[in-house]
Amino acid sequence: MNAISLENVSKFFGNVRAVDDLTVLVPTGSIYGFLGPNGAGKTTTIRMIMNIIRPDKGKISIFGDGSIEQVKARIGYMPEERGLYRKMTVRKVLSYFGALKGVTASELAKRVPSLLKQIDLISWADKKVEELSRGMHQKLQFAVTVINNPDLLILDEPFSGLDPLNLDLLKTIILQMRDQGKTIIFSTHAMHEAEELCDFILLINRGKPVIDGKLDQIRSQYRSNAVSVELEGDAGFIETLPIVAGIHTHGRRLEIKLTDGGDPQQLLRALLEHVPVLVFEVKVPSLHEIFVSLVGADNAQVS
Repeated sequence: MNAISLENVSKFFGNVRAVDDLTVLVPTGSIYGFLGPNGAGKTTTIRMIMNIIRPDKGKISIFGDGSIEQVKARIGYMPEERGLYRKMTVRKVLSYFGALKGVTASELAKRVPSLLKQIDLISWADKKVEELSRGMHQKLQFAVTVINNPDLLILDEPFSGLDPLNLDLLKTIILQMRDQGKTIIFSTHAMHEAEELCDFILLINRGKPVIDGKLDQIRSQYRSNAVSVELEGDAGFIETLPIVAGIHTHGRRLEIKLTDGGDPQQLLRALLEHVPVLVFEVKVPSLHEIFVSLVGADNAQVS
């Protein structure tokens, strides 16, 4: 079953086609990344899913019901532009938004402290929001988003401004939610974040889908034809091997580019005939490298 279905969805702003004939199926219980440079159409797509703006063409269905109003209580949405009541305490903000989302007072009495402990803000529960750092504010916004225990979580650039520890904390929580059967969509222009989390990815450029599918299948389709090795001994012989197209040195590591059709296992056998091999790694291209190869460096301004 699909949690979200977009069929031939397009959105125009004047003469600008922000989203161009986009079809995406988001399976229930998966983490789906919407990736691409700033202005690619990620936020516009999310706003159409949330019915903040309407598509000019196409159809959007959520949990098969077709209308977000019918399933709104099952959704948690964290927009890119965020704001909380700065004069309220952390505890009261979380309780207030929980009540707005229909969570009972008895349930909030249990859920609020549990969630604050999970995001490491329990000691700040009675501090005002204006006293929080940017990262703390970000975590509180996430807590507000999930206070109603949603089945579908939609996060627009959720990791911006987080330090590494809090970034890892939120990633862990998101993975736990996925393992509980929740569906998570998040947009980002930082592709390394998606590589760590996503089951599926949609790469968008200028409103059009570039790649869409399972992350592991996508990466297997785009071999880099390179191997990273660390050897013990003289490596001068490598450049004479017929399957080697080029060599780049990175400290103790060598990155060996193979000729078209070159077999990494053949290279490994040739290396072992000459020197001990300490490290041998067939390089898998990053999403950034795949994206640049498909759309060109000038059109792939992503981090």
